Amino acid sequence: MSCYEKLKALNIELPAVASPAAAYVMYAQTGNTVFLSGHIAKKDGKPWVGQLGKNMTTDEGKQAARAVAIDLIATLQAACGGDLKRVKRIVKVMSLVNSTSDYTEQHLVTNGASELFGDVFGEQGKHARSAFGVAQIPLGACVEIELIAEIA
Repeated sequence: MSCYEKLKALNIELPAVASPAAAYVMYAQTGNTVFLSGHIAKKDGKPWVGQLGKNMTTDEGKQAARAVAIDLIATLQAACGGDLKRVKRIVKVMSLVNSTSDYTEQHLVTNGASELFGDVFGEQGKHARSAFGVAQIPLGACVEIELIAEIA
């Protein structure tokens, strides 16, 4: 099954690529490597605000990370000239989780994104990863994720 068939089976329609919120670009490419800027979690088109361990559960955070992954896939598609079949590998994911100092399940929150990359890209979706707890994320968002991919 192609990545497009998998997206359809998961009932996922890719959104329009977001515009940068500051002085950066949404992605940069060098050779066959594409670096996607951090994308924040959004709900109903607005920043998904919250702090894990304070007013959000791990399951809610996982849903937010999945939502970020959908936006990242849309940006990756743009970086591939509109063709996700050019994705050779999701190489690395870095996740920042807005969380209290005693919250320790950032890795479980980030699974929301990692699992979706695996579901959509199969073996090519398996990646190295870091997940950090941070005191705050721009606009009060609960999760921010950036991605590095290899494309053909």
